[in-house]
Amino acid sequence: MLAHADPDLDFGPRTTKSATQRMCAVSREVRPVEDLIRFVVAPNGEVVADLKRKLPGRGLWVTASRQAVAEAVRRHHFSKGFKRDLRVSPTLATDTEALLVRSVTDALAMAAKAGQVVTGFSKVEAALRERHGRVAVQALIHASDGAADGIRKLDSLLGQNTGPESSALGESMRIPVITALTSLELDLALTRSNVIHAALLAGPASKTFLSRSQTLVRYRMADADKTAGTGARNSKPHSTSLSREGDDLQ
Repeated sequence: MLAHADPDLDFGPRTTKSATQRMCAVSREVRPVEDLIRFVVAPNGEVVADLKRKLPGRGLWVTASRQAVAEAVRRHHFSKGFKRDLRVSPTLATDTEALLVRSVTDALAMAAKAGQVVTGFSKVEAALRERHGRVAVQALIHASDGAADGIRKLDSLLGQNTGPESSALGESMRIPVITALTSLELDLALTRSNVIHAALLAGPASKTFLSRSQTLVRYRMADADKTAGTGARNSKPHSTSLSREGDDLQ
């Protein structure tokens, strides 16, 4: 329940369980904080995205989508919400997406350092072919600009690993397929060249990567899906998607 005098602003980051929902300054809808992005005013008077929801000062919340952020800029919601003249970049929606991409690549780099990433077509293929691969492999990653043939082969192999053993594991063990990053972005995250395919293995760092990837997908695809709460599944090799094999990731 929102108990603030001004529903558009919070009074600083909170860690209590009651801080699970906020109102979008654009749509005026109350959403879970995971479906929103918190914006704060930097010391220089510029509006910036607070992706980790930890920056000091009052915060204004906007639905996590490019269209919503762009609309907030166009309709001057930030100046109205903070009740002051502010420096709001006309490219804030694009800048926010770049920050989201950076957060995903940083998480992938941490997972790689923890030994939770396998790269290269052959190694990824071997990981998927292992008998218990659906437990060890947490996600299949393709570069969004990767060749369709290689993507199709690994996706097909992933689809073949759906026998009685995997069914017994239940819905939660289905493997997400992530195509949210370009080859260059994968190269930078994994400090190697020409990364097109990777497999994410089990571990705490992997969970962080998956969570941030879903946020990035939500930001890019929420408008098309008419929701800010689900990922998007698309079979096109150059699409931005984070989907479970067989159904959409919720």
